Order: sequence, then structure tokens, then C-alpha cells
Amino acid sequence: MDNKVAAVTMRNITKRFGPVLANDRVWLDIYRGEILALLGENGSGKTTLMNMLSGIYFPDEGEIAIDGKPVVIRSPRDAFELGIGMIHQHFKLVDVLSAAENIVLGLPGKLDLKAAAQKIRAICDAYGFEVDPEQKIYDMSVSQKQTVEIVKVLYRGADILILDEPTAVLTPQETDKLFAVLRNMRDDGKAVVIITHKMHEVEALSDRVAILRHGQFIGDMPTKNTNAQEMTNMMVGHAVTLNIDRPEPEDPRPRIEVKDLTVRDVEGTVKLDSVSFTAYTGEILGIAGISGCGQKELLEAIAGLQPVEAGSISYINDDGSREELLGKDPLAIKDMGVALSFVPEDRLGMGLVGNMDLGKNMMLRSYRSGKGVFINRRAPYKLAREMVDFLEIATPSVETPVRRLSGGNVQKVLVGREISNAPTVLLTAYATRGLDINSSYLIYDTINTQKMRGVAVLYVGEDLDVLLELADRILVLCGGKVSGIVPGRGAKKRDVGLMMTKLGGNAHEQ
Repeated sequence: MDNKVAAVTMRNITKRFGPVLANDRVWLDIYRGEILALLGENGSGKTTLMNMLSGIYFPDEGEIAIDGKPVVIRSPRDAFELGIGMIHQHFKLVDVLSAAENIVLGLPGKLDLKAAAQKIRAICDAYGFEVDPEQKIYDMSVSQKQTVEIVKVLYRGADILILDEPTAVLTPQETDKLFAVLRNMRDDGKAVVIITHKMHEVEALSDRVAILRHGQFIGDMPTKNTNAQEMTNMMVGHAVTLNIDRPEPEDPRPRIEVKDLTVRDVEGTVKLDSVSFTAYTGEILGIAGISGCGQKELLEAIAGLQPVEAGSISYINDDGSREELLGKDPLAIKDMGVALSFVPEDRLGMGLVGNMDLGKNMMLRSYRSGKGVFINRRAPYKLAREMVDFLEIATPSVETPVRRLSGGNVQKVLVGREISNAPTVLLTAYATRGLDINSSYLIYDTINTQKMRGVAVLYVGEDLDVLLELADRILVLCGGKVSGIVPGRGAKKRDVGLMMTKLGGNAHEQ
């Protein structure tokens, strides 16, 4: 596209955060009428680069031009005035307001919701969105909220759109709808940038890919001239095998049996409705469902962290004897070998202390076995060093405070700490949320290692492609009910997606 003037030209863009060089003299062109996939490992500088384009950060060095004219972008308002809008992973919507009110919030001039609703409907008709301007945000699904965010930037005149991990919590059907809309926007002459780790989406959607590694621009090319393996190798700097290992379960025996489990949240809404299943030793039971369908409550109920209205959860010992988990203290359940690794949006909010180093954070899991304050400090630091080596955690040392690590490396600490205690049951949710391919495959290998040790693994994941490759069986939740349990081998992604969105007739235990 050298004969065209780029919508965005970024030259020698450099950004530092203290001693960390996030972007190092990056060159990037973005064109109208194309969908550009921006790829790179965690910490490669993708989001930082786009945050500079959208006015959240200001570059330390370099120049940005829009349609060939040099510009200075010091704030999101500056970006909007230049037609640039960014849709972040975490939506910035006011729940109690309607879609229309959120879309016009903060705009100058007299508020006319009727006129706004007309303009919103015109935008929806032009690109294929489905938005009710009067619907409250708290009544919306995740995909509907995302649609409101996209319409919001279009309403404000954006024709250069940046989407950060746009399909992270979407079903396959919702992803297809989003892709159709993005193609319509591209065909209308808009410039679209997506940041994603999902190679199959890059191949299906993008026209061109640009790759960053360690903050530097590695190269770009038409998507049709490359493939997932080549793109991954460029991102990582060496060959990465794109096949998730899935060994057959060996001698599976019942370990956790859940019967007629019913859970309500603090507002009285049913989150789990008579859920029943059995998890076996030496298998990975994947749990699929759209966001908020009870996955979190299920794992927390097993771990003793969630009040239960009805039902039972049995832990089955190697000799076949049973212990009821309901009513047990969470620490007693953990002592039985049940480990919960839940990766939330705020990774430092789930049992890690940001100001403590890696060794001390490991110690939080073992301090009760010590003698008062005179605990064994060597073992946690030895464990931390082993974890750093095995999971390739990027840290200056095990004495580095956790808050100084990148989000992806904090995530590895969360997962690694739970598996370090040799659990018999591993409950893991969103273990690879937002991680790059290389890091994700390290986590998958780690989970498979636990499986081969005979651990019963319950794996909640957002990426259906991964669930279908990793899990031996997949339990599908829809509206708090079990929509079905299907074998991981041979299951069709579209069928599982349909089961996630409506209760089908396929519910069965295998």
C-alpha cells in the first residue's frame, strides 16, 4: 500500500516506563479500507503503542501523522477530534444508564436523546449492529455492551478504530457477528486495528498483520501471504509448536461428584440451578459458558468460598470413601488437596500481595505449616526459583515485588503457586486470559502435567478452540444449568457455542 497515503503513520515511536523500554523506535502504517491485526507476545508493546495513538499515553520520542499531516495527541479528546477511537478490553460504561445515554455521555451541547436514538439506529443500520438505544447497560450481555462501546466511538465520528482483544469473552456466534460488522466498517473505508492472540481469528479476519517483539517492530505483511506458524515464530523469535498436547486419561476414577447444586448470588439471582456432574482423576474437564453463567460460582463452591443453597459436593478418596465438602472450611478443603487458581481482571486482587516479592507470596501458601514466626523461608524461595525457571517468568529475581511484574507474569505466579502444592484437584479459571501464545502453551503444558500426575482438573476457559483441544470432556453451562457434557475429542465448536446460548437436547453425562 506504499502508493496510498496512510491514515496513520507512526515513526520512531519510543515509550519508556522508568527503566522499562515499552516501545523502541516503532514504525507502523495503518490504512483505511483494511483490517490490521497487531500481534506480539505479552509485554511486546502492542497496547502501549495503541494507547499512544488513542491519547492515553504520550510518546517520549517519535512522530505521528494522520493522513500525512503531523499531529500531537495529548489526550483521548485529541484522538477523538482526529477520528481515532479505541475499544478497550474492560468496558467504560455506566450500568444504570441506557445505551443512548452512555453513547452521548460527556458530549458538548444540548442533550437530545430522541435525536441521539435516531442517529444510533442509522449507525446500526449502516454496519449491521443490533442495539436498543433505550436498553439499560445492566440488562445487556457482554457482546451487547461491546457493541455499545463500538457505536459510541462511531457516533463521535471515529473512522480509525482500535479494538483490544475484542473476542475475549464472546461465543463463536457473537464473534461471527462482530467480524461481519468489522468487515462492513472496513468496506465503508474505515481503518480497523485489532489486538488479539488468537491466530485463527487473525487468519479469518485481517487483511494485514504487523508484529512487535520486545517493543520493536519486526515486520508486516498481507495475511494471505503468511500463516499461523510463521506469525507465531516472528512474535516469539523462535519456532513454537501450535499443537496442544492432549494425552489420554490414565485409569480415571471419580474424584469430585457434584449433585443438584444450586447457588444464588447476594441479590438472590440463581447462578447455578441443580448442576450435577462427576470430575475424574487424570482428566481435564473443561467448563464452557458465556460470561456470568455460573463458572466462577461453581469453582468457588467446590473450594468452600461460595455459599450453597442446595445440593452436595463429594470428595472421593483413593479408597472410594467419600467426604462432603459443603460446610467445610476453605482451608480444610485446601488441605485435602483442592487448589483454586482463579485469574480475575485484577490479578493482584486474588491472594497475591503486590508489595511482597515472589518468595514471600509463595510463603503465603505455606506459612500455616511453620512454627509461628519462625517459618522455613528457604523452601518458598527455592520453590519460587523453580517456578520462575519452569514457567519462564520474566523477573529480575525472586526478591522482586510482584507489583513490578507484567500482568502476564503475575498470572504465571498465580497458577504456579497453586500447582506447587501438589494438589489432587486443580480448579483453574482463565489461566491464560490475555496471555500470548508462548506463555499460554507453557500453562497448557503445566496443566497437562498435573493431569498426568492423576490430578482432576476443572478448567474454565474463554477460548472454545483451546477447550476443544485441551479438555477430555466439556461441561457446557447455560443460564446456570448444565446444557450438556460432550467429549473434547470430536466435538464441534459451533455445536458447543449453540449449547452455551440456549439449552439444547444434548445434555448427558459421559
